[in-house]
Amino acid sequence: MAHPRERGAKGERIAEEYLAQRGWKVLDRNFRDGPRELDLVAWRSGVLAFVEVKSRGGTLWGDPLEAITYRKRRELETAARAWLRRHSEAAEEVRFDAVTVVWDRRGIPSVVHVPDAWRPGGP
Repeated sequence: MAHPRERGAKGERIAEEYLAQRGWKVLDRNFRDGPRELDLVAWRSGVLAFVEVKSRGGTLWGDPLEAITYRKRRELETAARAWLRRHSEAAEEVRFDAVTVVWDRRGIPSVVHVPDAWRPGGP
């Protein structure tokens, strides 16, 4: 699983399973708005979460959350607005979450869910 694209797709599947086991219903996967993409759109108990998934083969290059830069967050926020224009889900809360999937040397993934990872327009 050396190819980053393969690792990313597998990480998204693992993140989806992780969220589903915790009561989240995935409404959309890999939603595209032009060049922008939302990895997962999930719903649970009145909360609509746009979930960015970051997968890594280790932490040698830092924490995967560091890859969600200011620019990336703005792109995700734009894509989320496009998703909301096309869907009618009424949510009490809309937020941006992150899920990291990091494999150890034995190939065992570690999953971390960061609810409300950032606020729109924030740093």
